[in-house]
Amino acid sequence: MLVKDVMTIAIVKVSPDNSVRQAANVMLENHVSGIPVVDDEGHLVGIISEGDLIRRTELGIGAIASLAEMAMPAEERAGAYVKRSSWKVGDAMTSAPVTIDEDASLTQVAKLMLERGIKRIPVTKAGELVGIVSRADLLRAILIAKLDETAAGDEAIQRSIAVRLAENTGLEGLDVTVTVADGIVHLWGDVETAECKRAARIVAESVRGVRGVVEHFSRPDS
Repeated sequence: MLVKDVMTIAIVKVSPDNSVRQAANVMLENHVSGIPVVDDEGHLVGIISEGDLIRRTELGIGAIASLAEMAMPAEERAGAYVKRSSWKVGDAMTSAPVTIDEDASLTQVAKLMLERGIKRIPVTKAGELVGIVSRADLLRAILIAKLDETAAGDEAIQRSIAVRLAENTGLEGLDVTVTVADGIVHLWGDVETAECKRAARIVAESVRGVRGVVEHFSRPDS
């Protein structure tokens, strides 16, 4: 699936000229943890999130933050002060947010979220904001995802499992043998750990047409 298949298109937005209080209220009313910031021309200029707001002076963070920032250059300390103290969204938001194109894959979205430690990403089309994709959207994608498709028949199932066993599963090089009879998969090989055995079973179970999995591994769990 692509981003446009799962993204939320009813976007809750705020202006950089709105107050931080307004932004917090919008988040609470809409049960979201972050919202895009859009200027009068409709251009995405930032995103404001719970992460930005929990550093606010109103929460008494100022004194603690000041001590932590003492080693920073004056310009950086001034910027941090403005971000936690200004009443305007434009000052408190995270500027130049990470974005993703609507035709990107869900794999790309998940990778970006993991690498950047973020929960939501604005979605663009030809540079214009068209939606937002969140971790919750990815969870919904898991619910509707189908098992891997494969051609009917034991031989096709066997080939499909053999290919998947070599695809970054932790089982590469373990010489796992697969046989299939009437949709029942039999796994053979010199596999040592319970986790590797579990991975092999999951690979087999993920292929469409598999009716059951039987393990014949030669080593006990270590």
